[in-house]
Amino acid sequence: MLFDDTYLTIRQPCEGIFKDKGSKFIAFAYPVKSESEIKPIIAKLKAEHTKANHHCFALRLTPDRSVFRVNDDGEPSGTAGRPILNTLLSKNLTNILVVVVRYFGGTLLGVPGLINAYRSAAEEALKSTNIIEKTVNDVYGIYFDYTQMNDVMRIIKNENLAIIHQQFDAVCEIRIEIRKSQIEKSLALFNHLQGVKVSWLHTV
Repeated sequence: MLFDDTYLTIRQPCEGIFKDKGSKFIAFAYPVKSESEIKPIIAKLKAEHTKANHHCFALRLTPDRSVFRVNDDGEPSGTAGRPILNTLLSKNLTNILVVVVRYFGGTLLGVPGLINAYRSAAEEALKSTNIIEKTVNDVYGIYFDYTQMNDVMRIIKNENLAIIHQQFDAVCEIRIEIRKSQIEKSLALFNHLQGVKVSWLHTV
């Protein structure tokens, strides 16, 4: 296999806390799939933590882990978002957002102190969750005549493919998820069936 078709993420939201010199850093980690999920999450945290001084975050997206964003939210540059991101990098996690909410305790921590606090808070949150391995799957639409139902279903069953949508009309449609490393083999089987059309829809 030429590429890795698995990635690590978290199963469910979690939180952790780190305290230093009166300041309180509360980290919230969320499994996410797109950047559009960030704003509502941050807005909700800001509404719940109105007296907090900073809401800093790091985001990592896509199975190949190529998309990331960091935000220091008023902390000195590089002292908040980047240390949170480094925690995600060290654990090789993706499709994850970690927001650290800081309540200032009156004593300045300095740059090394801040970096340590934001990293430690993120680590505390990730300690309390299940890290899971997911496969990179492509979604395909299979289009066929009703008379070919048995042949199509046999391949789906034998190849252990997940059905995510099905519709049986004049033309039947089944949408399936195929793991990246399995695509070539599965598509070859469908392509052997006369009159069956297969089209790629998107990657999940």
